[in-house]
Parts: sequence; C-alpha cells; structure tokens
Amino acid sequence: MTSLHQTYLAAGQKSAEVTDWSARIGWLVGLALFIALVYWLMREGWKWRGTLQSDLPELPARPSPTTTLNGGGKPPLTGMPDEPGRVKLTMSGRYHGSTTAGQWLDRIVARGLGTRSRVELTLTDAGLDVVRPGAADFFVPAAQLREARLDKGIAGKVLTEGGLLVVTWAHGDKLIDSGFRSDVSAEHNEWVDTLNSMINNTEGAR
Repeated sequence: MTSLHQTYLAAGQKSAEVTDWSARIGWLVGLALFIALVYWLMREGWKWRGTLQSDLPELPARPSPTTTLNGGGKPPLTGMPDEPGRVKLTMSGRYHGSTTAGQWLDRIVARGLGTRSRVELTLTDAGLDVVRPGAADFFVPAAQLREARLDKGIAGKVLTEGGLLVVTWAHGDKLIDSGFRSDVSAEHNEWVDTLNSMINNTEGAR
C-alpha cells in the first residue's frame, strides 16, 4: 500500500508540472483584445464628443507675449490692450480639464480643453493667462471671468474637499468651468478671493 501510495503521489506531482500553454496564450490574447477594444471605444467617444462640441469658438489668444511666464505669447486680440497690466498672482500646478458650468461630468474636449497638463497661471489686470506645456494655451479676458470657487472634483478627477480651484468663464454663448490644482494647495484661497474681487470690480464698472 505504501508503494502504491507513493506511485500515486509521484504521478500527481508530474501532472502538476504540466502547463496548458495554449489555454494561457488564448487567455492573454483575449485580455489584450479586450483592453484594445476598451481603448478604441474611449478614443471614439472622445472624438464623438469633440465633434458635438465643434461649434465652440477658437480659444482667445493672449493679449501680449509678456503675460506668459516663459515668453513666446500669441498675437493680441483685436481691441485688447497691448500691455497686460499689473501681475496680481501666479501659480504653477496642473490643469485637470473643463466642463459645462455647473455640470462637473460634462467634459469639454474641443479646442484642446480636454487635455490634462501642467499649467502656469498668471492673473493680470487684463485677465487670466493659462500656459500649458504640450497643450493649447488660452487667455480669459477679465470681462469674461464669472466666478472662482474651491471644489473637490471635475470630470474624471476627484480630489479632497477644496483641493481644486474652479474658474467659471464665458466663451461664446457657453459658460465653462475649468479646474486647476496648485503645487501649493494653500494658494487656492488667495486665488478665489482675488479672482472674485476682480470679477466684482469688473462687473461694477460695466
């Protein structure tokens, strides 16, 4: 009985060493195809959303090259001042995307607004300059700024309470929420206060 038992154990050990490579390869191929399908669907959804938002006007150019932190700005907009005015605040951090104002899941991807990136913000008397390495820069004239607040999320990105600076601005006939996060989160409160004060003064002067 002992000898027979040992024979069964040896046979079991040999069986355990056999790998069904065809099944494993088939499983890996299936997984790769599934991932490729999900990626393709996401890409097509992104393109479809961009097509739906194709009526969004071109993003405003900066009023002067001097508003960028690294130089090389775009030509000024017609009727915009050549000089951006006094620099009020600067910020280095990340741009987390834009949505339709008040609808934090309705992401805007047209005109490059859906591309997350590093960001350098400069707030001047003329408005808000948004410089994004590797993505489209844009400028929000002071008259188009509507509100600034702290929030915790924007389409596809959720942070801690107050971890996101959200700036609401008008572009064409659309109100847009853009989300930014400073490398130094303690700066957010100063940005909210300064932006809202600037917005109130601009509205009072109309």
